[in-house]
Amino acid sequence: MTVADIQRALLARGYDLGPSGADGDAGPRTIAAVTAFQRSAGLVADGIAGPKTQAALQKADISERREAPEKPGWLVLAEALNGLKEAPGAKNNPEVVKLFADAGFPGIKTDSTAWCAAFVNAVLERAGHRGSRSLAARSFESWGVGLPGPALGAIATKKRNGSAWQGHTGLVVGASASQVFLLGGNQADAVNVAAFPRKEIVAFRWPADVPLPALHALPTTITGARSGVSEA
Repeated sequence: MTVADIQRALLARGYDLGPSGADGDAGPRTIAAVTAFQRSAGLVADGIAGPKTQAALQKADISERREAPEKPGWLVLAEALNGLKEAPGAKNNPEVVKLFADAGFPGIKTDSTAWCAAFVNAVLERAGHRGSRSLAARSFESWGVGLPGPALGAIATKKRNGSAWQGHTGLVVGASASQVFLLGGNQADAVNVAAFPRKEIVAFRWPADVPLPALHALPTTITGARSGVSEA
């Protein structure tokens, strides 16, 4: 199989290789997708598409495991934090500050520091999965494995005001043709579910060490979801 053949086989199985798609270039997204496929197929996960990996990709009856659309562990942990808020005034909520510590940034002691990425990283790390290890929301654009669309518990990143680097991140809990519902931190200074325009979402990502989610329908409306929240 050529690199492009391998990429087409990965695309057919739902792996997102970015806008270039099957371009014949074995770049980092292709390597990440190969590694994730290898884990799912029970192969040595080294990111190298050797004979065994190619044989598995060419099988009509793929043995790749896909998880049922149940709530992944990190989403369960995130839901338990719904309603968490920053402390008023100059005070700091220790539970928000702890998100920074669990995300790998114990030196941050204030809840006024933007914490959407800390929230996502913390629940991932608490669930036993390596996060992006960055407090930049859009660091998740190249983290893990890309998905072609929203899935329950997927990590979504969105752009902000056309900026090349500013953005927001949260966990997908619903989606419609025009909106994506995210359970996220620092949404109006709290953890809650909020609706965002789907056109602003730039990536849906999934932990590379977890089988891809099976195809499933998401709620198209979420009762109580907020809209127009500040993420700054």
